[in-house]
Amino acid sequence: MAGSRLTPIGLLGGSFNPAHRGHRAISLFAIEALGLDEVWWLVSPGNPLKDSKDMAPLAARLASARQAARRAPIRPTAIETRLGTRYTVDTLRRLVRLYPNRRFIWLMGADNLAQFHRWRDWRRIAALVPIAVATRPGYDARALKAPAWGWLRRFVRPASGL
Repeated sequence: MAGSRLTPIGLLGGSFNPAHRGHRAISLFAIEALGLDEVWWLVSPGNPLKDSKDMAPLAARLASARQAARRAPIRPTAIETRLGTRYTVDTLRRLVRLYPNRRFIWLMGADNLAQFHRWRDWRRIAALVPIAVATRPGYDARALKAPAWGWLRRFVRPASGL
């Protein structure tokens, strides 16, 4: 369609145990830097890479996300529970199909990039949506040595090109 534009939406997944100013800051920065309409926080029912014994109940984590996101173009959601997905790759496959008028961009910190190669089907995640990585003091050097970075670096584009 001539003149149609996909709505750019950032996706920030995580445990949000609890949601905090760092989540809000990365989201607001991404909205500005990437020209996003909003950021959806995907409050995970459970992270397969984390021990769940210290995890607050989903309802409490979602409530903390709603509090942290107040008065910002940030939409906390437990959509993975509704979709019945556990892994990011499965969630993204479903979101891309369910929302064809959205252009999703996965947001992550350098701490997650450092262990991204441990995520299920991480190369497929990168094929499904662009990934924007925010620097995090103490993690950047590790992220640049990570196996995923060795594969992903050939796809690096300036934020304006996303």
